[in-house]
Order: sequence, then structure tokens, then C-alpha cells
Amino acid sequence: MSYNLKPQKVDDYVWKIPREGKMRVDGIIFASEKLINTIKADEALKQVANVATLPGIVKASFAMPDIHWGYGFPIGGVAAFDVDDGVVSPGGVGYDISCGVRLMSSELRINEVRKKIPDLLQILFREIPTGVGSHRRDLRLKKEELNCVLEKGATWAAQHGFGDKADIDKMEEGGCIRNADASLVSERALERGHDQLGTLGSGNHFAEIQYVEEIYDNNEASRLGLFKDQLVISVHTGSRGLGYQICDDYLDIMARASQKYHIELPDRQLCSAPINSPEGKEYLSAMAAAANFAMANRQMIAHYIREVFEKFLRRSPSDLGLKTVYDVSHNLAKFEEHRIGGISRRLLVHRKGATRASPGQPVLIPGDMGRCSYVLIGTKKAMDLSFGSTCHGAGRVMSRNEAKRRAKGRNIVSELAKRGIEVIGASSDTIVEEMPEAYKDVSDVVDVVDSLGISTKVAKLVPVGCIKG
Repeated sequence: MSYNLKPQKVDDYVWKIPREGKMRVDGIIFASEKLINTIKADEALKQVANVATLPGIVKASFAMPDIHWGYGFPIGGVAAFDVDDGVVSPGGVGYDISCGVRLMSSELRINEVRKKIPDLLQILFREIPTGVGSHRRDLRLKKEELNCVLEKGATWAAQHGFGDKADIDKMEEGGCIRNADASLVSERALERGHDQLGTLGSGNHFAEIQYVEEIYDNNEASRLGLFKDQLVISVHTGSRGLGYQICDDYLDIMARASQKYHIELPDRQLCSAPINSPEGKEYLSAMAAAANFAMANRQMIAHYIREVFEKFLRRSPSDLGLKTVYDVSHNLAKFEEHRIGGISRRLLVHRKGATRASPGQPVLIPGDMGRCSYVLIGTKKAMDLSFGSTCHGAGRVMSRNEAKRRAKGRNIVSELAKRGIEVIGASSDTIVEEMPEAYKDVSDVVDVVDSLGISTKVAKLVPVGCIKG
């Protein structure tokens, strides 16, 4: 059906698509005046309204300021469903299950290594496989080992010498989603994932050397081990081909389940199953397995980064102090307790391109490779307003084809180098597709969530070197 997709302004940073037709709840968009005009030009608002029609949805269909069109749900979408009469939808998690960010701090100041960044970046690019179909020749897991990864997550990696318990303590869910079941993962997914652990992948994934340019909250920065001019490293990647295949497999299953359970869909990309149905339970366990793979993947990449820094700079681990600040996913569905109308209810919260932001939790928001990223802290207000959720990045404003068209005749690598940012990519196309103009300015996005109070700024991180898939 068609909706009135002209959002009504509620206040400076909240916009509403009023409930109509088969919508069960309103659509709520968090955005500034500047951002809402960009958002209106995208098909994502229709997706916000479509999500609002799904059975069991609670409170509203939410969209973060980095919202843009995605598969089924918009990227930047948040929706919570009652566990008794609600549904689970793979489109509400996405293909890159548990795509997320790890931030590592160090004892180094940027001026100690700035001149060495080009050489350091070359070694990182050599040691961390990147690009479509990238894999490791030195680590090919047998099925039994891979199943352990799928059920133990980053814990498996730490137990096998890739980092340690100190990393696990700084990861969402302790680096492991507990209800994972490797037996629900297809042979095709296992085949795709057996040699991709410890690889970056393609698209908007990256490993980036940054420094802390600005501190907004001294107390929180100190608690997280961050200080001005500190060298830090961000890693952004997910569950690679294994997660993609799991999503693809279960979309077929959910399409049949939607018919079986008579779930009316405004868009077949929203195919769903009741949370407590066999299909719903199996998807959630397979999704958890992919999430565990993603967390183990980031854990292993962090280990390889430490090795590179230690060898290249000839510094001891204690001298470098490369510690995990936090590791958080932004493509997951999770069971959580939330208060609705003063009553605590167990809900399944879908976050697709959105970050969990519970009180005191670090929130990691990457930008594009030419501007900056942010560290924030989750708040109680997020629990009240957005199911403990905030944005996840800048959000695209150009398709990859449009970015290529706009970049014709330009040398993006040279442009960034003139600004003091070294970039290496698996292909020139990847770098062009990911050029800064292809994204909203992440500072505009972060200002919205900070002003709303659903996460508050702690530090600004500026890139000096980036390897792209």
C-alpha cells in the first residue's frame, strides 16, 4: 500500500510517520532538519512504514539519523517485537550478521609513528586479507573446529592464542551469543567460512589507524583509557561469506514460513516467522552462530594487528599497550528486557545498522575514511526512547555506481594523501565506491544522537591510515 511519507516534525530531532492503514505503530525518525531532507529522498521511509505493519511490533518502527535503504528493513532501523505474538525477520538483521566495530587503544602518541604510517599500512594490508572472497592460506578450519567457533565465538580465538581474556571482557555479550547451534548452519555456509576467519572482506569494511583529536568527556575518556593525540585502531567487519549464506538460506525458509503462518507482508523482503515457531527459533540460533563467527573474526584481526605493530615498531606488548576498548555489533536481533508503560516486557529487538547503547556502554561510530569517527557512551534515555539503541555510522547517500560516476577522472587516494590520510584498497573500485562524499557527514549524524541524549560524545577519532576491502 502507499503511505503518507511526509514526516511530521515532533521536535528538533524527532519526526513521525503517523500510523495509518495496516501500520500497527507509528514510524519514528531521529534526524535534524539538515538530515531529514536527505532521508526524504531515499526509499527508506517507506521501509520504516512497512516494518510498522509486522505482527507484535511494540511502541514504534524506529529509524536512526544514518538511515538509508536496505533489504526489507532500512539500514539504521530498530524494531522490537513481543516474544509471545511477535515475529523475527532476517531482513531486520541483514546479510552481514554481526557486522560491528572493535576499537583498540595504545600507549603511543600519533607523532611517534606518523612518518611510519605508509610502511606500517603496507604490512597490515599484507597480513590481513581484504577484498571480495579474501581468505587465509595459513588458517583453514576443519568442520569440527569451525563448529566450535560458531558456538564459542571470540572465546575460541582467545583459547587458541589469538588474544586473551582481557579482550573477551571488553566485548558485547562476552564475545559469544549463547544460543548458537552450529548444526543449523548449512554445508554451503560452512564451506564459505572455513578459511575466512581473520579476514576483513570487502565493501565498507576497514582497519584504520586513527588518533584521538578531541575529548568531550574527560571522566569517560579516562575510564575507557583514551587520551588526546593517542594512536588508536578501529576494525569494522562482520561474518563474511558465512553470515551472508546463513541469511540467504533462512530467507527461503522464512518466505515459506510467512505463508504457513499467514503473515501478511507489504514487502516480501520482510519475510518472517513467529519468534516461538520452529523456523523462528532455528533462525535465531543460526544467526547467533554467524554472530560468534563475526566476533571471533574481529578478535583474530586484532591479534594480527598487534603482531604487526610489535614486529614493525620493535616494541614489547606492554610498551605498545594495544588493548581492546570495546567490540560491539550493529546487525543483530537480541532478547532484552524493556519497560513499556511502566511494565517490564521481554522483547526481541532487531537492530539493523544500529548500535546497542545501554547505560555506560561504549558506543563506536565509524565515519568515512576521509573524515572522522566517534566514541560515545550509552544512556538511560536510550533505554526509555529507543530500546537502548543509537546510530551505527554515517549512512550512505550515494549508490556505489553513483559514487563511481561522480569520481570519474579523480584520484581519490591522492586526494586523501594530500589531507594526511594514507589509503590502500583491494581494488581501485572499492576506494572510489567508499569515497567520503558517498556518505553523510558522520558528525551531523552523531550530533543528533548526542543532542537527543540516546548516546553522548566522549571522543573524536581522526584517520591517518586505512586499509579497505
